[in-house]
Amino acid sequence: MESAEKLSVTVTPAMARMIREKVEDGSFGSASEVIRAALRAFQREEEEHAERLASIRARVKASIEDTRPNLSAEEVRERLRKFADQHSSRADDSAA
Repeated sequence: MESAEKLSVTVTPAMARMIREKVEDGSFGSASEVIRAALRAFQREEEEHAERLASIRARVKASIEDTRPNLSAEEVRERLRKFADQHSSRADDSAA
């Protein structure tokens, strides 16, 4: 185990009550254990947030570097309309 450093921390009355309750109900052996568990959870949350940001940044970068042509909303609607028309006429032909 790492060596420990003693710090003084100020918390709200509600937080102090929660810490005491966790110790009193046996969930933790001391207030220090409660705080350490909270800090570990915070650290995990920060790491997960950093991973999500890295993933978003990678997707944005890939999108920016995508060499496919840009299409306007109108062009997309037109392509989808043509696609739907082609498929509905094929369905009509096969049903006949």
